[in-house]
Amino acid sequence: MVRDFSAEMVDEASLTMLLDAARRAPSAGNTQGTDLLVLEGRECEAYWEVTLGAERRTTFRWPGLLVAPVLCVVLVDPTAYVQRYSEPDKRHSGLGVDEAAWPVPYWFVDAGAAAEAILLGATASGLGACLFGLFDHERAVLERFDVPAHYRGVCTIAIGHPGDDARASRSTLRTKRSLESVVHRGRW
Repeated sequence: MVRDFSAEMVDEASLTMLLDAARRAPSAGNTQGTDLLVLEGRECEAYWEVTLGAERRTTFRWPGLLVAPVLCVVLVDPTAYVQRYSEPDKRHSGLGVDEAAWPVPYWFVDAGAAAEAILLGATASGLGACLFGLFDHERAVLERFDVPAHYRGVCTIAIGHPGDDARASRSTLRTKRSLESVVHRGRW
């Protein structure tokens, strides 16, 4: 995750490639219920105004994150999944009743796959990216950018050219679990 960006713009072809990779990510029942709100320029400033007040921005630990030229808010439409799974070929699943029928809300799984496609694509193309949550700002962000009320904001991804500050976040001090502790072959 890159937390410091230069102000250099991302060329349109590279950005389109990343967004198209997200569009092609796996989708339960091919529902395609993930949308991307792409913010650039003044729209990015408006995003930060909503999520980090002016006072907090002056003391923010990662000021280079605030200059990322592109912010991509990953959105999902849970109602699209309920509707899709009420169609004849999926009706037998029982998931077309309402959102509560889903033991695992696959709209979030699909959004994660789309976000990962953007992150991997950015790295592969020499760009930097940083995924972060909307947390308690979700509704305010969606309202600010006129997103229909039935959508959920899953995360935001900053995209751009890496800056010079390569400080790692404190979270990187946590050691990764070993492969042997994560992978269970045949049984637990």
